[in-house]
Order: sequence, then structure tokens, then C-alpha cells
Amino acid sequence: MSTTHILTFPALLMLLHIPSSDPVTVTTSRANVEVHENTNAILSCEFRTEKETNPRVEWKKRGKEVSYVYFDGDFTGTFKSRASIDGATMTLRGVTQKDSGVYHCEVTARQDKIKLGEVTVTLIVLVPPHAPSCEVPETVMKGFSAELHCKDKLSVPAATYSWYKDNKPLNTGKLAEINYTLDPKSGTLKFKMVSKSDEGQYRCEASNGVGAPKSCAGRHMKITEFELNMTIVIALEVGAFLLLLSCCVSICVCCRRGCCRRCRKESKGETIQSRTKTSCNPPTDPRHYKHTQSFVL
Repeated sequence: MSTTHILTFPALLMLLHIPSSDPVTVTTSRANVEVHENTNAILSCEFRTEKETNPRVEWKKRGKEVSYVYFDGDFTGTFKSRASIDGATMTLRGVTQKDSGVYHCEVTARQDKIKLGEVTVTLIVLVPPHAPSCEVPETVMKGFSAELHCKDKLSVPAATYSWYKDNKPLNTGKLAEINYTLDPKSGTLKFKMVSKSDEGQYRCEASNGVGAPKSCAGRHMKITEFELNMTIVIALEVGAFLLLLSCCVSICVCCRRGCCRRCRKESKGETIQSRTKTSCNPPTDPRHYKHTQSFVL
């Protein structure tokens, strides 16, 4: 019994030593690279060509505009002194937050049927927390609301925040006796209505899992009560008296000058009334009556 062997097409090519007709292909072993600040970042780029033995390799960075990183066999700009390339794989030394972004590796094989291949690598530079900026009011009136703010704009990924009062962590749970709310993402601590027990030293801590947490310097928040002492009472009474006196003086001056409509009406009424009384009063001379009687007869 004979056995028939069937050769596949790739195996036949190997036997005949015929080169493969695969076009240029570009791949990466790590599409997303995360490294700590001030360390080295390796951006992998591997290629295979059909015929081209000396392909052209280029690296570009995409931001607001596309800029060259590696072009015509050399690095550009600030990358010249801190970057190297092996084949098409690029290494950046001492990366900073400015190096974060999307990079493109392009390989051009002019002798291949498909002449261009590319791959994308995203670089994220992790930055540990910095000491956050904290805003704590110095004085708050008892019974009023208050807000405390905390922010670290430099950490990557974004930091989360926790607050401490007199070096004791504030509870973030929703308990009945808690009169405040704490947002760990925004770093805002809100008091609905402060009481004397809320007085103390407050500080905020930022953490993002990259480095050690960092805190701002503690700041004291004082709770004051409104005291109605005799000086304030006297000042209020004097102010009210002066206000009333000025109103009375203004009304009197207005009436005297006739700028008040009501005063003008009353003045006109008195004038008319005085004229009426003058015209209607009978004469007091008795001779007048005699003359009048004789005339009638």
C-alpha cells in the first residue's frame, strides 16, 4: 500500500527556493507603553519586506500637528541627544510628561508591491503625585457653609484626594452625624453648616498609585460666633436715629421749597379757603346796614 504525500504551496516554495511574495508588514510587540517619569521608554516597531533590503524607517509624533521624531536616518529636535534606534525600534531616554502621546512608525519598501506599512504606539509617562495646592478658609461663622479645595494638576494618572482633620482621616461614608461631603475626584470638602466642633487643622493628601502620596501643609480653620455686644447695639441705634432725622429734615425742606406735590396742594387749598372767607364776611359797620335798608325801601 502506497502513501501519497501532498505538498502545500509554502512548502513547495521552500523546496524550489522561490522567495515569498508577502508585502511589507509592520508590527509592534507593545501598542501601549507606560513608563515612569525620567526612565527609558522602548517603542517597539518590527517589519518584514518582500524584496526591499534597505527600507526607509520614519517615526512621527501626533499632537496638535504631526512632527518628525526620526527622519532620513537621524533624530530631530530634542530627541537627538536622548534617543536611539535599533532596526525600527526606538528608545527614548529620560522621558517626561511632554513625551506622552501617539507615535507612528512608518516603513517604506520601494521594491515591494505594497510600498508602505505603519504601526501606532501610544506612550504614557506616569507622574507621581506632587504636593497639592489646598484652600482652607481661615475663619467661618458658626451655622454657615464652608468649602475646602485640593488640587494636583501634574500627576498622571489623575490623583484622588483625601482630607485629614488634626491628622485624623475624615470619614467619606454617608453617616447621619456627618455634616460634610467629600469628593475624592475633585478634592472638594463641603460643610453644609459648620459648628464649633469643626474647628481645627486641615490638610489634603493626593495619591495616584504611581509614587508615594503627597500632602499640603496643614491650615487652621477657626469657627467664630456672632456676639451682639453693647458697642454694636449703640452703633445700630445711633445709625437708625440719624437715618430717621435725615428723612424728616429732607421732607421739611421739600415742603418749604414746594417740591412736594402734596405740600403744593395743601398750600393752594389754604389760599383758596382764605380768599373765600374774606369775600363772604359781612361788614361790621352799622351805617352800611342803614344804607342798605333805605335803598330797599
